[in-house]
Amino acid sequence: MDRLRSPGGCAWDAEQTHESLAPYALEEAHELVEAIESGSRSHLREELGDVLLQVVFHARVAQEDAEDPFDIDDVADACADKLIARHPHVFGDEAAGTMREHLQRWDRIKAETTSRESVMDGVPAALGALARAQKLMGRADRAGLEVALPEGGDLGAALLRLVARAEAEGLDAETELRVATRRVETAARAAEASRATDAEGSPD
Repeated sequence: MDRLRSPGGCAWDAEQTHESLAPYALEEAHELVEAIESGSRSHLREELGDVLLQVVFHARVAQEDAEDPFDIDDVADACADKLIARHPHVFGDEAAGTMREHLQRWDRIKAETTSRESVMDGVPAALGALARAQKLMGRADRAGLEVALPEGGDLGAALLRLVARAEAEGLDAETELRVATRRVETAARAAEASRATDAEGSPD
């Protein structure tokens, strides 16, 4: 990446910014999820490399910032520090406790170290609607907040109730919808192929 960003390297790579690269990070993350769900180890290895490339690329761009430069080592160090700070039951003296207690502790430490005013802070607005709804519901539940779901028969309220059901059953709503959608896609492709075969075999 140093070579690509330096004089004599790649003109396209050299002109990229954090902003111009942002869509690629999102795209590669989605492709990684697809690789995981495909069960293909080679596909997974490739997509993990593509995600890693995004991290390396952004870190190299960050080195060139005049006011607040940092590099890949700074990124890795900060990641390691965060993991240590958020796992006091592993790296410190706190008792492990239950999984729920662990998640509550994670949220508490995260709030303290990021100066967030609410447990709702930090959930990206650009996250898919189902995933964002479930993330917010999970945080509210772990914080002991009693939030009533909207009543009524409108579609939004019905979808929220389904997301709440997924959360209660320990399922990921986005994953469940992707699996169901993939079944529909497979059936549609089969129907499409069957129709094409019938058309080829029908008399003129």
